[in-house]
Amino acid sequence: MDQSTKTGIFYGLTAYVWWAIAPIYFKAVSGIGALDILAHRVIWSCVIVVLLIAAMGKLSVLFNVIKSPKKLLALCASTALIAANWGTFIYAVNSDQMLSASLGYYINPLVSIIIGMVFFQDKLDRLRKLAAALCVMAVVFEIIQFGRLPWITLVLAFSFGFYGLVRKKLAVDSFTGMALETGLMLPFAALQLLWSSDPQSNMFNNDMGLNILLFAAGPITMVPLMLFAAAANRVSLVTLGFFQYIAPSGIFLLAVFVYGETFGSEKLITFGLIWSALLILMLDSLRKLRKRPDAIAPAA
Repeated sequence: MDQSTKTGIFYGLTAYVWWAIAPIYFKAVSGIGALDILAHRVIWSCVIVVLLIAAMGKLSVLFNVIKSPKKLLALCASTALIAANWGTFIYAVNSDQMLSASLGYYINPLVSIIIGMVFFQDKLDRLRKLAAALCVMAVVFEIIQFGRLPWITLVLAFSFGFYGLVRKKLAVDSFTGMALETGLMLPFAALQLLWSSDPQSNMFNNDMGLNILLFAAGPITMVPLMLFAAAANRVSLVTLGFFQYIAPSGIFLLAVFVYGETFGSEKLITFGLIWSALLILMLDSLRKLRKRPDAIAPAA
């Protein structure tokens, strides 16, 4: 393994561990409403990513995308999806429903498989069909057991799945896309803070410690994205795909062992079905990887 690959693996692991422990940050600011936290996340992420693009000398790329009505329309769709994902995740963490959030991100790879089948005519082999069936069984069990749709789980899984679909078809690099998405959300974020009844949403009312925490919403969002981008330039997306289970696993462990969320027998059955499905996916991916040695090449 060469040095570039080792560096890429380090960046990838760091990105996913960062996402895994992100709930610690959102718990720290849980005294503020979820929409207000989302607004600060949008504002400070936008500031940071625009400064990064300017530092990299890629403002021209940004303006070229703005001039394309077709790309802007697609970005409006991706903006709505990522806003729903971010807002739902913050709400889940702050309302002590991290297990539901963890389940959503566990299901996401299975949702991506279904999206690939519908929009890209991907063929499912028997193992992937079995994994998809287990995922459906888990959702149905949740509905039967609790008498309601597990909306947090489904919103997180499907919003991120369709977000990936839109961004794949859009073919805009991650930093340019994030700059435009947060830019499109910026007016709504500003209005949310102006109309908010929570005095802590106004940074002029807070002490320095809380304001630093609110500003940190930007780095909390952008640092793992930069690490992931750096990793994707050094190792394959197939390799990074095996890391994607670190984030929901970390959220699961925090929920149960740090924040004391109840993990009863019902949840064990739901998670057991999903973990079985993901194990099947991982084994299937390993089998295909052995047949395709070219898959270890870095991503474009």
